[in-house]
Amino acid sequence: MSEPSIYVVDDDEAMRDSMTWLLEGEGYRVACFESAEAFLRARSDAMRGCIVLDVRMPEMSGLELHEKLDALGSQLPIIFITGHGDVPMAVAALQRGACDFIEKPFRNEDLLSRVSRALEVDSQLAARQQRNSTISHRLAQLTQREREVMQLVVAGKLNKQVADQLDISMKTVEAHRARVMDKMGVRTLAELVKAVMSVG
Repeated sequence: MSEPSIYVVDDDEAMRDSMTWLLEGEGYRVACFESAEAFLRARSDAMRGCIVLDVRMPEMSGLELHEKLDALGSQLPIIFITGHGDVPMAVAALQRGACDFIEKPFRNEDLLSRVSRALEVDSQLAARQQRNSTISHRLAQLTQREREVMQLVVAGKLNKQVADQLDISMKTVEAHRARVMDKMGVRTLAELVKAVMSVG
């Protein structure tokens, strides 16, 4: 995964320059794009951080870019920059999953606090993805029988019920159950249930 960056997408060069100066001054990595199309060409699934996106741009607007990124499954938090008349549009974007918006003209500290919040959201998402991929990898290590035992145990069945349903001995159920816990890296049934639920 790439290092978190702030992706500034704005057709106004002076705006891009002043935001770069502000954000780099705070130690952030910044990448600027003069259009939504330019950002889409550079975009990759490995990108981490957040997007600071102008609502109004020629050709493709910030809102259209948001919809396109949504369709691509992008999880990057978006902070919209809006003019006075764009607030209703920005609110609609929030309802569709944008992270935040800020009205022009804005104070530097207001933008910085939103960026900091968006990066926190991104970091939580990345941690969840990492956790889910670890769990999926562990699930893939289970044998067919271990998976059957696990599904019944997670569904709340007692060892005796599992044994009856799979037509195996209680001892075998206990052995499979112990191996499942070991392979899944969990100590309690509650942890196992949570792990399985988190990856659906």
